Amino acid sequence: MGDQPGAEGDAGRLATIPKPDELLALHSVTAEMFDMLRRWFDVPEEVTLNLREVDAAVSELGDPLLIAAMAMRKLQALHLLATPGVRTTTDVVVTIVQDLQRALLQAPTMRLKVAARAADWDAELASLGNLEQSSGTGPSAADDSDPEADRFRMLHALLVGAVEAVLQASEGEICYLI
Repeated sequence: MGDQPGAEGDAGRLATIPKPDELLALHSVTAEMFDMLRRWFDVPEEVTLNLREVDAAVSELGDPLLIAAMAMRKLQALHLLATPGVRTTTDVVVTIVQDLQRALLQAPTMRLKVAARAADWDAELASLGNLEQSSGTGPSAADDSDPEADRFRMLHALLVGAVEAVLQASEGEICYLI
């Protein structure tokens, strides 16, 4: 009885269920997304947070680099929780993925804005005279798809699918996952 979702055993203990395969598969997904965010936003190995006062976060919370860095930290946590044998609970997995949602939805577009701000537009305009000199790093037309952004969105969908699998396996109840 104590191993069934929603069934609390002796003294109100939470049920324990196996991690769904979709959650275990996040181990590689989180690593790939982590690397993409680091590359897209040039996130250094260490990032400092300003905790001098409560309002200090106002300017930082809009900084794409810091948004990416905080998302990377959550991906690190999810990477650990997706590791076989690491014990967690359903609510922790759901909360981490929920916290990641906004940053992951915005990342592909935010990356383009950062690249546009950093571009040497004089050099870019000068290179228009020689169209054969394409860098090949992005779509060649405005309506072309961006394979790297498409890959990122597919990985993001796998995170959402893992949460759905966790909720289904736990029947919406808070359970231990092992």
